[in-house]
Amino acid sequence: MTKDYLFEIGTEEMPAHVVSRSVKQLADRTKKFLKENGLSFSDIKTFSTPRRLTILVKDLAEKQDDIDEVKKGPAKKIALDKDGNWSKAAQGFVRGQGMSVDDIYFEELKGTEYAYVHVQKEGKKSSDILMNMSEIVKAMTFPTKMRWGSYDFEFVRPIHWMVSLFGSEVIPVKLLDVTAGRKTQGHRFLGDSIVLANADDYEEALKSQYVIADADERKGMIINQIQELAAQNNWKINLDKGLLEEVTNLVEYPTVFAGSFDKKYLNIPDEVLITSMKDNQRYFEVYDENGNLINHFISVRNGNSEYLDNVVSGNEKVLVARLDDAQFFYDEDKKYPLSHFVDKLKDVSFHDKIGSVSEHMARVKLIGNFIAKKLNLSDQEVADFERAADIYKFDLVTAMVGEFAELQGIMGMHYARLAGEDEAVSAAIKESYMPTSAEGDLPATTVGSLLSIADKLDTIITFFAAGMVPSSSNDPYALRRSAYGIVRILLNEDWSLSIKEILPQIIEILNGETSAKLPKDRSEENEISDFIRDRVKQYLQVSDYKYDVIDAVLASSQQDPIQMLAAAKTLQTHHDDADFKPVVESLTRITNILKKAKFKTNNEVDDSLFDSQSEAELFAGVNELQDQEDLAISDLYKGFVELQPVIDNYFETNMILAKDENVKNNRLAQLAKVNELADRMGDLSQLVIK
Repeated sequence: MTKDYLFEIGTEEMPAHVVSRSVKQLADRTKKFLKENGLSFSDIKTFSTPRRLTILVKDLAEKQDDIDEVKKGPAKKIALDKDGNWSKAAQGFVRGQGMSVDDIYFEELKGTEYAYVHVQKEGKKSSDILMNMSEIVKAMTFPTKMRWGSYDFEFVRPIHWMVSLFGSEVIPVKLLDVTAGRKTQGHRFLGDSIVLANADDYEEALKSQYVIADADERKGMIINQIQELAAQNNWKINLDKGLLEEVTNLVEYPTVFAGSFDKKYLNIPDEVLITSMKDNQRYFEVYDENGNLINHFISVRNGNSEYLDNVVSGNEKVLVARLDDAQFFYDEDKKYPLSHFVDKLKDVSFHDKIGSVSEHMARVKLIGNFIAKKLNLSDQEVADFERAADIYKFDLVTAMVGEFAELQGIMGMHYARLAGEDEAVSAAIKESYMPTSAEGDLPATTVGSLLSIADKLDTIITFFAAGMVPSSSNDPYALRRSAYGIVRILLNEDWSLSIKEILPQIIEILNGETSAKLPKDRSEENEISDFIRDRVKQYLQVSDYKYDVIDAVLASSQQDPIQMLAAAKTLQTHHDDADFKPVVESLTRITNILKKAKFKTNNEVDDSLFDSQSEAELFAGVNELQDQEDLAISDLYKGFVELQPVIDNYFETNMILAKDENVKNNRLAQLAKVNELADRMGDLSQLVIK
């Protein structure tokens, strides 16, 4: 027999961002708990609102399965000692079955007598096991926790009630001073308390008291109401997923409404209006049919439609107060030239161990100029970059960004446009912050990409030099995100740069030009280049490359993300080809021979020491590959496919470690040339081949 089991934790209002993950955690922990206790069930359904985390376990067995089986133990000669007493092995065997040595009997199996016990055990009742649900609650984790009363116990918010019903039976789970029963609470303002007769009554009973417990149903109601409102007014609404999730977890009974504000505020940049509405008030912004932002907003009330006019009016007043502030900041900032703000950056700290923002910008300009020359960017692009680098942090000291910190870069772009700066310069100011998250949007312009890379490189270099290196669990300055951003931008722009090569050159350029600490030796430089190189691994993992391909590429001496990605693409593309295994085996054999011989000298190959045709053939094949300028990794691999029979023939007809020292070193040098080319693809010994 089975019954459904309902368990609800009723709390004070939880932060919206923890609700979904918390109810999932409750379900996952319960699932594990039930499986560990041998209780079968068909499914676990979740319910959640700002005031409750609930699970409904469907078709939960009323008890554990009974046990009726024979257990085989140690052989009789081990179970009994020479005096006929029970050994520790025998005692341990029965103890593990919850029985005593008196229950042992012996039977012969294939000529040997073994100890056996007949285990008969009635399964525990589910009602007894479910009393331990309090332990699941105690084990739950949250980003922030609260204590209340005189208790040491911590939870996301104080717990006010619990419901625990197995069918119609109350399972009186106790936690602190709260004992679970059958009473739950309706909407805080519109509903009353409810006494549940049965676990399956939960969802409909709450609906009668203005609580939509199913989060997906609540979300669907919000979407439908917004779409109806938009259709009635010919509006377009951006249903931002994050905001939709948040408002879903802010209400128990959603009613959508629209408000408006004076059109005069539309002169403020859209991003300011959207931030005021979305980030500060949890409103959805509204667009006309042409995609232009208009003076309306949509919000969601936690309640029904009664007195909705008062709700609309109150929300409009709150928003207008914010927009008045934004208008004031905007008007004040426009009174000053950009130079007014740029001069202030001398007194703004980038970091107290590194220096001012102004000094940071000066270093970024030097780094960007160096990279621009490496990439052969045009004179106009360089000029635009230099202008952007001179001013791009100016909006940090504007009144608007002082109030809306999330608009840094964005307001810089708008103010630069108003000041008559070229569009390339203005756009680069915003794009210098991109990507703002691991997989966020990338700069769309060349100048913006260059400025972003230079900014992030200087940040990583100076923070590492100042000893602020991320640990495995701590990265307070988001340096990993900066490094990942560098990798993504390089790949997006198809810019070929070896970080390991350019880093010493950048540091040399900065020496004497800054008071900030810089890496003092090659080991510190390698730490930085390896840190950035490791973000290529992150990129390849996100892009679903095979683990062995990633390991092979990362193990090479290659530090150019473009070349590393090309190598990964090539190895992944040909991984299952018929000729992949022989090519990899041939090249791996060369690597192993060189390692075993500890051959490191990069001597030129002397063809006068050849004494077989195979040596000349390999020499010609390698030279042909080396002579091709800008040889693509994909073409290099094709070259190795053609060269593979030549390599195998070389091994068959030559003794690599010849007695003649000159011949031996010449042959090793020839293999080293092959290995040097192969290293461009990675350490092929890391590949798993079949």
